[in-house]
Amino acid sequence: MDSTEYNAPHFTPKSVSDRVALAIVKFMRFFADVFFSGRYGHRAVVLETVAAVPGMVGGALQHLRSLRRMKDDDGWISTLLEEADNERMHLLTFVHIAKPSWFERVLIIIAQGVFYNLFFILYIFSSRVAHRIVGYLEEEAVYSYSEYLAGIDSGKYENVAAPQIAIDYWNLPQDALLRDVVLVVRDDEAKHRDVNHDFANQLQNA
Repeated sequence: MDSTEYNAPHFTPKSVSDRVALAIVKFMRFFADVFFSGRYGHRAVVLETVAAVPGMVGGALQHLRSLRRMKDDDGWISTLLEEADNERMHLLTFVHIAKPSWFERVLIIIAQGVFYNLFFILYIFSSRVAHRIVGYLEEEAVYSYSEYLAGIDSGKYENVAAPQIAIDYWNLPQDALLRDVVLVVRDDEAKHRDVNHDFANQLQNA
């Protein structure tokens, strides 16, 4: 698939809380663009660390909710925990590619600590808004990986060999390259986008 052929669908805000969620994500995107300035491998390392938080937080809180209500979770827990693990594999993959500096590793610790606590509090007060924010974050992730692909195709970024961890996880051929990895990661992010927007819609209509 050509990098320019992939158009990520955008969920149009339908309420004030949706617009607030989108504004928060755009604010985060602005700082990511300024800080990383096109260094997509390093950007992926930091952002995937943050991206792995919502699924774990949501899965844990949905688990506790199911226990309190003594009702089935309709598959939400396993879906969210699988999402968290998938994002973790994205991180471990791009660590091999970008080889983050000590400064970026410190930034990861700070970003994860701040985001985890803020997202945990938000999910308790409004799981719907939390899922909408994740949906919009994943929209931005799809867009970013499309930009990364365009850079690889143009020769701006070297199309290096895929790390073995990615080959094993996604069952890629042994001669897979970075472009192949970015394609499957982008597909993962698109699925997370759709799932989280759907969860937010279900909560909005409940």
